[in-house]
This record gives sequence, structure tokens and C-alpha cells, in this order.
Amino acid sequence: MKDNKIALNPNELVQFIKKNPAEFTKGDLIRFIEARGIKMINFRYAGEDGKLKSLNFAISSLEHLDSVLTSGERVDGSSLFSFIEAGSSDLYVIPRYKTAFLNPFSEGPTLEILCSFFNSEGKPLESSPEYILQKAHKEFRDKTGYTFKALGELEYYVNSDKDDLYPLFNQKGYHQSKPFAKFEDLRVEALELIAAAGCKIKYGHSEVGSFSMKDEDFEQHEIEFLPVDAEDAVDQMLIAKWILRMLSYEYGVEISFAPKIIIGKAGSGLHIHMMLEKDGVNKMVENDRLSDVARKIIAGILDVASALTAFGNTIPTSYLRLVPHQEAPTNICWGDRNRSVLVRVPLGWNKTGNMINEVNPLSPVEEKSRLNKQTVEFRAPDGSADIYELLAGLIIAAQHGIEMEGALKMADELYVDVNIFDEKHKDQLAKLQQLPSSCQESAEALEKHRKLFEQNNIFPAGVISDVIEKLKSFNDKGLSERLYGKEEELRKVVLKYIHCM
Repeated sequence: MKDNKIALNPNELVQFIKKNPAEFTKGDLIRFIEARGIKMINFRYAGEDGKLKSLNFAISSLEHLDSVLTSGERVDGSSLFSFIEAGSSDLYVIPRYKTAFLNPFSEGPTLEILCSFFNSEGKPLESSPEYILQKAHKEFRDKTGYTFKALGELEYYVNSDKDDLYPLFNQKGYHQSKPFAKFEDLRVEALELIAAAGCKIKYGHSEVGSFSMKDEDFEQHEIEFLPVDAEDAVDQMLIAKWILRMLSYEYGVEISFAPKIIIGKAGSGLHIHMMLEKDGVNKMVENDRLSDVARKIIAGILDVASALTAFGNTIPTSYLRLVPHQEAPTNICWGDRNRSVLVRVPLGWNKTGNMINEVNPLSPVEEKSRLNKQTVEFRAPDGSADIYELLAGLIIAAQHGIEMEGALKMADELYVDVNIFDEKHKDQLAKLQQLPSSCQESAEALEKHRKLFEQNNIFPAGVISDVIEKLKSFNDKGLSERLYGKEEELRKVVLKYIHCM
């Protein structure tokens, strides 16, 4: 019987090798490279700024190819990470075969491969964000028995010259179609290319944010992925960002993942959905209700939520997004389907019956065939996030919740089922702790909770200190108040961070 996971997979390497990417070997890649006549290989890896870097190899022989795929190459770590000193800066970048995909933009056939960092002794670089995440997930699996799966909602704005034909509807862009969504074609093409690169996509659509300003149009879109292991979730978001930027360059427009473009308009988040899996089964639901372990991880995340902003909200404009009445969280609480809470429990198909049979009575589907797709969503992060460190922090917080005494009681106390910004619920709102309102406050929160993240050397102490120092260097306490009503100054700040991470 034909493997449908391979037959329907848009990644050309999967089609040729006839294996799932996790099973790729060096020999598989060499066979593909020879068959496709590939002469160029690009190593890709994220530096401290979160953007994918490139190292290009013009392959001249089979021996050269084998050497590249076996030994990797040296790079200058001090130019990639501020915590590495120039005097001992050499690092190795080693390819991860499962990440290989064809470059959709190069003139000649070119293979892209994501890499991991190793130190001079041939050991994983302890301070590398990618390895921090790997350590956090291993510790979580070893201690709890669960696999931590995640997906991101990647929101972005397309900035283009103003088009008066079918003008944008101010803040009414949600699920608009072409011609009222001018860049639906760009998004659809991006979906195809991202999927062909091996990323698991759920869907794409236009988002609420749309507005015109002087001679410019700003149109918001979103791409949401499917849940995969935490490490793979980061890889696919990095690849998607790179593809979107490359595609926008070809279209002659600008894409930004920045958290805020202008005050009073919807910002762009990087919401993270999480689920725990054991033996291939989603453990977020039990007896058609949110399971105790799901409630415990929510409590753990809420307990250290302020510190998590240090990894997920890393620039001053992050805190121009985290304001009331903009579908962004400001208070530390959770709830069902409520978009103003910090951790949201979205609809999960748990008590819906067989809706598909209502609209398709001639094609009955058994109820047991419905998948358990329940997740919980952390809504604070934005496009400035160091995604590796953010996922590592969330995993540590989830384990903290599972192991924490009184986690279920805390979850009960921090649950809200009302609009907390409604005047009649102001007493309830007053009892909730607030998220940081600046990078400065975020740094202070991380300092308070740093021991949790440093346990078992998952986050090396030097990395935490570096994050704190960088956040404090912005000196942005009270920035929102200082910029109030000063449009030109605000625009300068926004443009300074328009291409964050």
C-alpha cells in the first residue's frame, strides 16, 4: 500500500527519496543531488538576530560533497553571537539532513540545509539557542514522559504603494478575499513554497489589520502551522519567515513581522499553540474536558509569564502592542476562547457531535474518526521573539507547572470567563497581575525567575545575563507615554525595529 504521507508530501526530496525527512541519510541526499544535477548547497543557521544566515558551497566533486555533508564547516561565532569573544570564536556548523529542501528562488538547482552549532571540541554549543531548546525538550520528555508539540501563528504586514482601486477597509481585513485583500496571491504562493520546503501548514488568511497611511497601504496576513515537535516548529517558522521575505522582495513590497506598525491599529503577534502527546495521543483533553495536565502546564506558564516576555517580546515596540482592547493580553490569566487573556483555550472539537454529517448526509463519517486537535495558546509573543529560546522557556514553564504544588488551584484562581475590560468586572481585573509594559520590566522579571531557566544548565547563566543586559539597554520604561501624540517620533521608533528577528 502506498504511503500517503509520502504520496501527498510537496517536498521534492521526500518524493524522490521515498522516506519521511526524519529518516534522511547522507547517502539519500547525495543520490538526490546527483540525480538533480545540484551544484550549489547552502548551509542556513540563525544568528543572534534570529534571521537565517547563509554559507554557500559550489560543489566541485563527489569528494567535496561528501566532505561538506560529513564535516560541515567553520564559521566566526563572534560575528553571529555577542556572547562569543573574538579570541576564541571559531564554531562548526553541522547540517541536519532532515531539514533539506530545494531553494525555490535560485536560478540553478540549489539545496538548502539547516545546521546546528558545535564548539571547538566537537560538542554542541551550550549557548546556542537551538541547543537550548533541544536540552529543554529532552529534560521535559525524560521527566514527564510527554512530547511537547507546538505550532506558531505567523502574522505579518505587507507594506506597498497605496492602491485606490478596491481600497482597504480600516481594521476590517479579517479573511478578506482578493481584490479587497491585494496580496492574497503572495500569501498563496508563499504557502506553496513553504510547504515544498517541508513545513507543515494548517492554513493562511488575511488578518484584521489593514489601513492606509499617506501614500502607503498596510495589509495584514497570517500563516498558521500544524503541531509538530518543538524543535521542528521553530525550524518551520524560520524557513517561512525567510521565504516570505524573499518572495516580497520579488514582488517589490516589504513584509514586516514587527509587533506594532502604528498606534491604534492591530499589531502582529506570534501566538504559540501547545499540546502534550504520549504514545501518539494528544493528552490535552480527558473525558471531553481540558485535562489536569493541560491545566497544570497553563498554571506553570502563568506563574512565570512575565519572565517569558524576555524571550518572546524583545524590543520596545513589543510593549506598544500589549495594550488593552487590541486582542493582545495585558493581564496574567487564562480562559476559553477569550482573546484578551494570556493563555487561551481555543475550540477543540470535543463536544461537537458529527457536524460533517449535518451538511453532507450522503457521506456519513463515524464520530470516532474525529481527531483530538485541542491545544492551548500563549498569546503574548510577537515577531521579535527568539523562537528557540521562547519555545525552550515555554517547555521549562510547562514542566514547572506539572511539578508545582498547587498548580490546579492556581489554574482555578486565574481562570476568567468574562470580558475583563468590562467596567462591571473591574474588581476582578484589579486582582490580576499585569504583564511587563517595557523591556526594562521584562528584564527585571527574568532576573527574578532566572534560576528556574538555569536549572540543569538548560539556559547557561551567561545567556540569561546577556538577555537581561540587552533588554535593559533599550531604556524604554514609559516609552508609550513619552511617545503619546508624537507621530513622527513614534514612526522613527517603529522603523528602527521594522525588521526585527
